[in-house]
Amino acid sequence: MWEHLAYFIIRFRLSLIAVLAVITVFMAWKAKDVEMTYDFAQVVSPNDPDMIYFQDFKKTFGEDGNVLVVGLQDSSVYKLGNFNELRQLTDTLAKVEGVNGVLSVSKLLNISKDTAANSFKATPIFKNAPRSQAELDSLMRVVNSVEFYKGQLISPTTGATLLALTMDPKYLNSSRRQAVMNNILGFTKQFEQKTKIKLHYAGLPYVRSTMTSKVASEMKFFTILAMAVTGLTLLVFFRTWSAVVFPLIVVGVTVIWCIGSIVLLGFKINLLTGLIPSIIVVIGIPNCTYLLSRYHYDYRKSGNQMLAMTRVIRKIGLVTLMNNTTTAVGFIVFAFTDIAILYQFGLVATINIFAAFIISFILIPAVFSMLPPPTPKQLEHLDAKPLTKLLEFFDHLVLDRRPTVYVAAMVMVAGAAFGISRIESVSYMVDDLPKKSSVNADLAFFESHFNGVMPLEFEVDTHKKRGLLKLKNLEKIDQFEKFLRTQPELSPPVSLVTFLKASTQAFYNGDPKFFRLPDNSERTFILSALANSRGAGNEAGMNSKLLRSFADSTGQRARISLKIADIGSQNLDSLMNKRILPEMNRIFTGSGMDIRPTGTTIIFTKGNEYIIHTLRESLLLAFGLVGLVVLILFRSFKTVLFALIPNAVTLVLTAGIMGFFNIPLKPSTALIFVIALGIDGDNSIHLLAKFRQEMALNGQRVREAVSVTLSEAGTSMIYTSIVLFVGFSIFAFSEFGGTKALGLLMSASLLITNFSNLILLPAMLITFDHGKGNLIDNNALIRHYDESYHEEDDDAELNLARMKKESDVGTYEI
Repeated sequence: MWEHLAYFIIRFRLSLIAVLAVITVFMAWKAKDVEMTYDFAQVVSPNDPDMIYFQDFKKTFGEDGNVLVVGLQDSSVYKLGNFNELRQLTDTLAKVEGVNGVLSVSKLLNISKDTAANSFKATPIFKNAPRSQAELDSLMRVVNSVEFYKGQLISPTTGATLLALTMDPKYLNSSRRQAVMNNILGFTKQFEQKTKIKLHYAGLPYVRSTMTSKVASEMKFFTILAMAVTGLTLLVFFRTWSAVVFPLIVVGVTVIWCIGSIVLLGFKINLLTGLIPSIIVVIGIPNCTYLLSRYHYDYRKSGNQMLAMTRVIRKIGLVTLMNNTTTAVGFIVFAFTDIAILYQFGLVATINIFAAFIISFILIPAVFSMLPPPTPKQLEHLDAKPLTKLLEFFDHLVLDRRPTVYVAAMVMVAGAAFGISRIESVSYMVDDLPKKSSVNADLAFFESHFNGVMPLEFEVDTHKKRGLLKLKNLEKIDQFEKFLRTQPELSPPVSLVTFLKASTQAFYNGDPKFFRLPDNSERTFILSALANSRGAGNEAGMNSKLLRSFADSTGQRARISLKIADIGSQNLDSLMNKRILPEMNRIFTGSGMDIRPTGTTIIFTKGNEYIIHTLRESLLLAFGLVGLVVLILFRSFKTVLFALIPNAVTLVLTAGIMGFFNIPLKPSTALIFVIALGIDGDNSIHLLAKFRQEMALNGQRVREAVSVTLSEAGTSMIYTSIVLFVGFSIFAFSEFGGTKALGLLMSASLLITNFSNLILLPAMLITFDHGKGNLIDNNALIRHYDESYHEEDDDAELNLARMKKESDVGTYEI
């Protein structure tokens, strides 16, 4: 098969290049429609019970994560000029397309009793812009007397205030989100310039907007940087620009296919899929490096350019395909999950790893068979003295110092075990951003003044229509809310109870001491007045609409809404399980009501735990698939163990590094192990394939086979590791904590795998493989692999007999 493929590529190379060009143009045309997303809900399976419950909650009560908050703490805002600027800003933001409404100090309503109509009426506290400082001060005293607003829009302890912008979900979940955010930020920047008052931003819409813009910029930056550093590495290795330009064209074409495939699959770029283009560059370059190094190696031996290129395809095609398959295993396991963000990441990466293989296996032979053959200077890298000395040192360790190798491995694994014991599983909703970023600084502002802005919800079900109107039920909810107000991580809750308390205060002409639930004697009058307020021709109609977002249409279920600081998954678990849930159960047990926490924060935290659990399963599946690939290639269970044990050591040592450097286990770091297993497995297959071939050729002499394997296969393995190490190192410069950890840990894994596969694995072969019964199975695919080209004379005769030069431009006839 590979022989015919080699001749096919060489003969029809111009046509194949044209086909690749047409596909690339089509993919580039599709890539222009790519969109960005950063949706926390993607981390939980849509079939998860909590996720189903949350979706039902949103259908009943609306979105919980569509509020953008703009905060400030500056007493000068209550000066007449600045306050009127704030009022104008509020009016301007309310008119921005994609903003459903804005709530601020300048737009607060005051609920008052209308005795004649037996209703409540809500009128703006600031009907018109204040015309004097005295008038402003008088109206602010009214604002401060309304208990409902304390801790919601105005901090009772620091005086900080905020604007709450309710965003249209249709804009939040589309490409128009960024345009809306840019408009909002444009107007707020003007306010800052006019008043010299510093503004702070938070809320999920702002976090998502910031994340998506950073993902977009980093995707472009790291793709270009990856191409630059890998190109420089290629220039150092091969010392010719052709060996730099055309491999970069290969990965450039693959990146275009990658983005186009995201659109064709109906996906959007998120924090994970945004990494794929630069990862494809890093993974795709070794394909080219491998092909070119083997092409140079064989050309130096045969002196025939066309023969060398056809033999590269024919002899190493299968193993290179299997190497890419092993790499893909590290990604394809994610496609077996029902977590959207992992499924998309795994599927897109897998497709494009094989696309990179196809493109490189067509373009590199096609182009380099038309270029002039390599010069002696360009072949000098095959005899690089530092590399030769390093491989000789490895050979010495393997042949003469195996006990030292095993002791060193056991000591490192024991040390890694201690490091692993220090790993903590913790994540934050915005912890992928640097601690000194403006997002984290602004979150700290809101946590300091308002106890946070991340949404947390509770749903109360009375199991009876109009059950919320029963005073005993309202008192239970009020008891729970009073407890929630004592928790320093939480903002004051808002619910039907809060509105009823505000109505009672209004019933008693705004006296703050009557901010409480109505008693039995008051309940009938107040509920009747609230009912009469619905649809009134004043602001009460709007207030009634807001009230309905906290109770369903039947009066059976109610919503308790509050905000929480981004305290991390561990602290959130402790808060919920040790404090809130026990008190919640104590209050509501036996009441006939059920209450359940939900909301984006709960879903995000559960999603992190779900992903980490899934990644553990994916790692086991990856080990199984890598073992299956090795078994198919070699038809030997012993060889499967030889392949998996060194890679298990690599992963253990990498995990130990995580523990020693206090890198927490979270979704962005947990997936590293699965990816690393796929990439590191390539080296094992490469070395074992060469070793098995040498065993068959030298009469089953293990030591000699290992020595030759290290000297010949070790060169390309180290080249590949260097390219991958340099490529993944660039991610250490990312602003995202998870991406930075990916770069650091993958680079460490690539260094460790050289110990595992070039020292530990050969040592194990000498110790446990005695050369008996190790001839390659006649049914094993790997029997076709012949990297050392010992049969080159027969090959040359065969190939030259079948190839006839037709013209000076280098076309050949089979």
